Amino acid sequence: MNTNGHFITVFEHEKLVFNLKDEKERQLLEALEVYHGNQTPFFKLIRHGVQFNEYVGIIQIGKTTIEVLPKADKSGEKKWRKLLIGMIQTVWGFDVKSTGSSSLKLKSNSILELYFELFLSEVEYLLHRGLIKRYRKNEGNQSSLKGSLKFSKHITQNLVHKERFYVNYTQYTNEHSIHEILFKTIQLLKKINTNPVLNGRIGALTLNFPEMRDIKINASTFHKIVYDRKNQHYKVALEIAKLLLLNYHPDISKGRNDVLALMFDMNNLWEQFIVVTLKRKLKSHNVTSQVTKSFWKPDSGYSSKMRPDIILKCKESQQIFVLDTKWKKLNG
Repeated sequence: MNTNGHFITVFEHEKLVFNLKDEKERQLLEALEVYHGNQTPFFKLIRHGVQFNEYVGIIQIGKTTIEVLPKADKSGEKKWRKLLIGMIQTVWGFDVKSTGSSSLKLKSNSILELYFELFLSEVEYLLHRGLIKRYRKNEGNQSSLKGSLKFSKHITQNLVHKERFYVNYTQYTNEHSIHEILFKTIQLLKKINTNPVLNGRIGALTLNFPEMRDIKINASTFHKIVYDRKNQHYKVALEIAKLLLLNYHPDISKGRNDVLALMFDMNNLWEQFIVVTLKRKLKSHNVTSQVTKSFWKPDSGYSSKMRPDIILKCKESQQIFVLDTKWKKLNG
């Protein structure tokens, strides 16, 4: 374990023990215990601390960041941090040519900074390109008659103010759900960012991005987004916004130990990394992953099924290879 001020680095399956006599460390443990109460699979509680499982990534508590790195040998933090960031960039395709991230040169020191910097670059690109507008339904009192008049509400609210009209109308504006999500994410970054290098860019976006209403966001908010030719270039920014907003857990009781957790199952991440790499490099084969197929069918009863990690099928000979992925150091 390496502790550097507000930055703590540990490896998967490693224990993190806190000094309960230190007020800050005691608060960190309390925040982790509360977060663990939500049935998180990322770590388990031990005496005066936690032990991390097979998940890697970042847990930020208030201004303190706990970085959990993968480890298969005794190489140092620098190697494994670089490898983890490289795998995440490969799996999530952060070099997408259709967006501003094509020329992005990330030099982040942690996964959290990777996501922050990528999100900022994407939104800066969207602003430079021009924010899209959508038709939005509005209802309320107006000084002129436009749209359809809502008679019942018009009579109850404008009995005295006869110069006003309570109407239902549509407006072509950039104030819609997509921009409300991005605006909320910018506000979140402004609150939780601890890297002074990014403060200036976050401040500039706060000034340049049009102010939106504050909305409640959950998983269904993102399910409602329909991508088309007009908003396809928003996809990367919205995917990062989803990751940050849905994994942020504000500390309602004390307001100082908000938790943001960006953690990945190392076994699944490694498998996805191998699949993406094979698809890019192995052009002579079709690469598929996690395909369930019938393996054995007895004369009576249920058939047995198998679900191999990766299947390679040679385009020329049709020969099939079944691969199994494991994240561990091989003996010898």
